[in-house]
Amino acid sequence: MQTIIGWVVSFGILEFVAVCLVAVNLHTLILYVINKRKAERNDWRISEPALIFFTLALGGVCALLDMKLARHKISKKFKVAVALGLLIAFVPISHIAHGLTLDRIVRFAEIPFHSESWPPELDGYRIAFMSDFHTITDEEMRRVATELNERDIDLLLLGGDFSMRDGHYQGTLREIAQVTATDGIFGVEGNHDNYRRLFARKRQLNITPLDNSGLYIRGGFFLAGVQDAWSRNPSVADATAAANDGDFVLLLSHNPDVSMRQGTSGINLILSGHTHRGQITFFGIPLYLLRGDITAYGMRFGREFAESADGASVFTSSGVGAYYDVPRIFARPEVAIFTMHSGYL
Repeated sequence: MQTIIGWVVSFGILEFVAVCLVAVNLHTLILYVINKRKAERNDWRISEPALIFFTLALGGVCALLDMKLARHKISKKFKVAVALGLLIAFVPISHIAHGLTLDRIVRFAEIPFHSESWPPELDGYRIAFMSDFHTITDEEMRRVATELNERDIDLLLLGGDFSMRDGHYQGTLREIAQVTATDGIFGVEGNHDNYRRLFARKRQLNITPLDNSGLYIRGGFFLAGVQDAWSRNPSVADATAAANDGDFVLLLSHNPDVSMRQGTSGINLILSGHTHRGQITFFGIPLYLLRGDITAYGMRFGREFAESADGASVFTSSGVGAYYDVPRIFARPEVAIFTMHSGYL
């Protein structure tokens, strides 16, 4: 069994499912062709229940193909079965197609953010945020860094979760360090990170770790970051202690659940990752998060924006990398770029 699982993973989970789907449809087509030939010879035919079963079992595509090409005369019952089979097949086909194409292409989401607390003199300031790097390849990370350098960003923020296996995170950080951001690069740890090793490597590359700490980036703009909620002890109060009333405060927290368990009333924007927005979703609906083992708040943090327990804006990234061999389905990897504006729309 382990050998079979290993082969499927190496071949590609989505690719394997796609092959199985094609095989089911071809099998259905063969059954219809055989049945047609038998009917022409007035021979014993394949039973209706068998044909209907394979038509409904994701075989509706080839059943329809047979009807059109072979002019297979079938009853209303079969037409209904083919229609249902097509509908049933549409769900996995659309998900597999999305997973094999768009879900493997990083999107750069340009997001305008308005706040009365944002300093007017910094209007148009651009903040890039990415999280959950995991096993993104150095080549892919290099392409992301190149694209960011073409988008003129002022600040780059990292939400944690690298792959610590075999030092993979070092190459990821090396590529991230090639991004030119006017005010530098800052980041927090994630639940998959060995924070000591991660922070040490960040410092070597002039990336500043935030460890229940904060600092002023510009006048009136305070940046804070907390420890991971699963592996250490995040403290929003400690991270924001040096901020003044009236400042725009941006908090980095890998796990968005922190925003529901600690006070965030003085914070204007929280950037998080961790949930991957469900990773494997149903047409973008993160049903997987209902399991409760990733977040305690269901699908609350399965979309871009939500609110903390006391009303702060929480943006949860879908992540930029791949979690080992688990595919993304209707959960594209992304880099979020916020263009900041003073006042409300």
